[in-house]
Amino acid sequence: MAFPDRRTANVLLTILFFAVLCAGIYSARRIILIFVFAILFTYLIDPVVKFLQRHSLFFKNLRGPAVVEVYLAFVILIALVGYEFAPGIARNTVKLVDGVPVLLDGLATGEIATELGDKYGWSDGQEARFRAYLARHRVNIEALVRSIDRFISNAAQVLGWMVLIPVLAIFFLRDGDHIADAFLVVFPANRRQRARAVAGELHIMLTRYIRAQVALCALSFLFYSTVMLLLRFPHAIVLGLFGGVLEFIPVVGWISTAGAILSIGVVNHSHWIWMASFLGAWRILVDYYISPRIMGHHLEIHPLAAIFAVLVGAEIGGIVGIYLSVPLMAALRVIWRAWVGPESTGKHRSDLDGIVEKPPGLAETA
Repeated sequence: MAFPDRRTANVLLTILFFAVLCAGIYSARRIILIFVFAILFTYLIDPVVKFLQRHSLFFKNLRGPAVVEVYLAFVILIALVGYEFAPGIARNTVKLVDGVPVLLDGLATGEIATELGDKYGWSDGQEARFRAYLARHRVNIEALVRSIDRFISNAAQVLGWMVLIPVLAIFFLRDGDHIADAFLVVFPANRRQRARAVAGELHIMLTRYIRAQVALCALSFLFYSTVMLLLRFPHAIVLGLFGGVLEFIPVVGWISTAGAILSIGVVNHSHWIWMASFLGAWRILVDYYISPRIMGHHLEIHPLAAIFAVLVGAEIGGIVGIYLSVPLMAALRVIWRAWVGPESTGKHRSDLDGIVEKPPGLAETA
């Protein structure tokens, strides 16, 4: 018998193929993630495109012009908001840029204890204890300053990715059907119908996931705006809208929102300590009660399973793992039900009857 035999060679070649494939995916992980987020952005604005496609005054029932109208509307909206609030935001940004280094230096040297003591009428003992606390944690404060510097230096790259994602979403919105057809062709003919059904369920799952994210963003916007209006923060509505939009980005989104709100509160001498308390309580409520329940309801996952998926995703993939953990778990659940048997995918069969005949495009809504 020749060594290696045919079966052993096939196994080794298969292992080598998967090893090369995994290495390629790992090397191109950032580009792949950009395309994944572009697909999610497509699901986010697709309902608006569908609405304009049905009710457009000039190009009714035409997909391409509806996409152009949506993007033009977003550009005009951003321009109007910038024209209305840009001067005030620019002034506060200048004050923030000038005040943050002073604040960080005061934290590192302990001088902020004197300023807070004079402002809130602390006793000498309270001021001394706070100064001693800052002195004990000076190394951690200096590390925080370095982390902020690194975060600012990476902001330009993140901004470039955020600009690229809507551009890529144009292709998914316009040619989503053809892209889905191209992916389904790789399946054998006898399994193509089941692949279409699974793709249809994945399509419904992603649509529900985006709906859940939009609900979380709306709740965050209402919370931020209401609390800042009660505490008389400047630009409360704009900052609330900023925080609601950034709710799509896990960890970094709410950290950036909290940093911006608290920094503006410190610079403008608002009630930033109360605001910090409300932000902390809201974050705990969202992460351990609101988000698991909303995600579990829309994706048919138990809230405890959603919390477990987020924690595991954070341990494995960091920020990206947090964001993709819940939809990935839901996708694996759909694929597992399809793998176990055709009868296991029957819960949404009434929703999929029209999808099985035609591959679902990324541009379609459930």
